[in-house]
Amino acid sequence: MATSGTTDFNLSIDDLIEEAFERCGMRMTNGYQLTSARRSLNLLFLDWANRGLNLWTIEEQVYMLQPGDNEISLETDTVNVLSAVIRDYSQSPSTDITIDRISREEYLNVPDKTTQARPAQYYVQRTNVPKVFFYPAANQVYGFVYYRIRRIQDAGAYTNTADVNFRFLPCLASGLAYQLSLKYAPERTQGLKAIYEEDFTRAALEDRDTASVSFVPQLEY
Repeated sequence: MATSGTTDFNLSIDDLIEEAFERCGMRMTNGYQLTSARRSLNLLFLDWANRGLNLWTIEEQVYMLQPGDNEISLETDTVNVLSAVIRDYSQSPSTDITIDRISREEYLNVPDKTTQARPAQYYVQRTNVPKVFFYPAANQVYGFVYYRIRRIQDAGAYTNTADVNFRFLPCLASGLAYQLSLKYAPERTQGLKAIYEEDFTRAALEDRDTASVSFVPQLEY
C-alpha cells in the first residue's frame, strides 16, 4: 500500500478551535464562541511562556554596542535572555568572550556604572520593555551576541496556523479544550485538564537539548 509521502500536517486556528470544542462535546454555534476561543488560545500561549523553554522560540540576536553604551533596550517580545557573549571586532578574526549575568542587586551595588572597558557583566531587567545593563560600559564597538526566548506569536487570523512546533499540536488542542471547558463544559474540566497536563509533559520532555553533559565532582582536601 502507498503512503502519502508528506509530513506537513498542521491545523489552522479555526480547525484547532473546532477540534477543541468537539473535545468539550459541543459544536460552535455563534461567532462569539469563535472569538472567545481565540482569546483563550492567546492566553494559553502566555501560560506556555511561564512553563519553561520552548525551543522553537529561541533566537540568536546581535546588538552593536557603541562606545559609552551601558544600557540597551531589547525587542518587546523578548521573554528572557538565556546566554550571551561579547564579540570583540578589534581582533582578527573577531573573538567571542564570555560575559557573566548578574542580579539586580549586584548591578545596583556597582559604584561607578560609567567606567568604560570591555563589558564583563550584564543584568537583564525583565519589564514590559526589557533592558540589558552592562558593566563596564563599552569602550569601543562590540557585538552583544545573545540567545533570547521570544513570545509565541498571537493566533491572529482564523486561517493562520499556530506558531508552535508540530510536536506541540496535540498538546495545543488538549490545552485549548481544557481552557474552553472552564467556560462551556465544566463537567469535563477535570478530565480534560489531566489529558492536557499529560500531553504537555510528554511534549516538553522531547523539546529539550539532547547534547551530552558530564559532571565532575570537586574534591577538597
